[in-house]
Amino acid sequence: MNAAFQLAAVDTTDHRTLIVSLFSVFVAITLVITVLAGRRTKDATDYYAGGRSFTAFQNGLAVSGDYMSAASFLGIAGAIALFGYDGFLYSIGFLVAWLVALLLVAEPLRNAGRFTMGDVLAYRMRQRPVRTAAGVSTIVVSIFYLLAQMVGAGALVALLLGISGDTGKNLIVVFVGVIMILYVTIGGMKGTTWVQIVKALLLIGGTILITILVLAKFHFNISDLLGAAAANASEGKDGVDAGQFLSGGLQYGLNSTTKLDFVSLGIALVLGTAGLPHILIRFYTVPTAKTARKSVLWAIGIIGGFYLMTIALGFGAAALIDRADIISSNAAGNTAAPLLAYEIGGGDGSSGGAILLAVISAVAFATILAVVAGLTLASSSSFAHDIYANVIRKGKATEREEVNAARMSAIAIGAVAILLGVFAGKLNVAGLVALAFAVAASANLPTILYSLFWKRFNTTGALWSIYGGLTVSVVLVLFSKVVSGDPAAMFPDVDFHWFPLKNPGLISIPAGFLFGWLGSILSKPEDEDGKKFAELEVRSLTGAGAH
Repeated sequence: MNAAFQLAAVDTTDHRTLIVSLFSVFVAITLVITVLAGRRTKDATDYYAGGRSFTAFQNGLAVSGDYMSAASFLGIAGAIALFGYDGFLYSIGFLVAWLVALLLVAEPLRNAGRFTMGDVLAYRMRQRPVRTAAGVSTIVVSIFYLLAQMVGAGALVALLLGISGDTGKNLIVVFVGVIMILYVTIGGMKGTTWVQIVKALLLIGGTILITILVLAKFHFNISDLLGAAAANASEGKDGVDAGQFLSGGLQYGLNSTTKLDFVSLGIALVLGTAGLPHILIRFYTVPTAKTARKSVLWAIGIIGGFYLMTIALGFGAAALIDRADIISSNAAGNTAAPLLAYEIGGGDGSSGGAILLAVISAVAFATILAVVAGLTLASSSSFAHDIYANVIRKGKATEREEVNAARMSAIAIGAVAILLGVFAGKLNVAGLVALAFAVAASANLPTILYSLFWKRFNTTGALWSIYGGLTVSVVLVLFSKVVSGDPAAMFPDVDFHWFPLKNPGLISIPAGFLFGWLGSILSKPEDEDGKKFAELEVRSLTGAGAH
């Protein structure tokens, strides 16, 4: 199977031409869509919310496209291929998280806000401080998430084009960053949403194809697939325990610290979705709160089906590809899904393998481009609408000035993501996204829930919750083995870590809720008669007065 991971050595110039051609076709089509959508973007509502013109099914597909990122297609497949059951729990956590978004956030948020999370907070609190905090939090969470997409892009395209040096991978990261900036600055929400819809359809189609081919290889017997995966993994040089591969403990171990890390990861995955800015802004692209709820139901069905199929992607890769080959291709396992496509299509220089690899890799690349566009749009919208228009210009900016500010900030945020993406190439993309979930659940979710459901919550509580949760989560990540003190860390040659867990959610999420409660209790109430809260409650639950 070495031929699969050493794809660059296969003497198939035509196949590589096919791969590049498919990439080029997708990029060209989506840029055309973006330009056409850009021509129909007339005002801030069009740019931020797509004119609120999308149906529940369309928005459900777009939400799915936003959510099924490089972490889902590349990171989870790689985590399952290398760690079995522990990797599959990413799929479970990502899916269960949607129940929180559906039951607590989707409909009230759509009714209470206009374009961003800051709109909800500013409804009954002091505008300038809470909008600034919401904007800062949105940008930080988006950049964490963007890192994962950049890493996925570098690993994928480097494999396909036989690029082994850091310089080539860094150029790929730059290319992805430039494309995402074009999507956002030209097309706004309309262009980004249609790119997400196209990408979601391609991803689901490609995953169904691979799933059917893998299951056919094992006579559609899941038990045989799992058994073969455990057996193949245990035969490798690093002595993987077959029992742990299927029952848990392989990635996180079985001591008290690693068990806590596992719990921390689960909490972050389940609670993080409801605080992700690029997901939250999707609720504003539909005309009513009822449509927002329906779009989440569509998304749950689509995403649920996809995550079930990650069983075939991950365990199929573990069963059919040597563990050492997966690690040799990418230490974090991010190329397991493309390698599986190559193998299941025939492998060893076959035309079928190269064609299937080209198709699946183009789908994965489409996934990355679409998600980075959504993230960049979310963060640039928050900067322009919350910070520029309502804090810097104090509500006096015209819609044209606001949209121009969003486009300029998209360029700046894209540049930051490119720069940071260069240093994160060794990390698993699913793990990086889990960090973004932890930051979102620590800073954004407590503030949203308190604002919607607690009358005593005030501006001080919101600021403490956002900045406190944000600071705790980011500091714990910076001083964990994700950044230093580990061969797979962002900076492997230095060691300044002191926090024992790789995911801060177990500490930072309760801290975010605690800071919000303390800040509100220790400061004077701002809405003593409860009038503002009552107005927000009626609006969030009934839609009366919603945009």
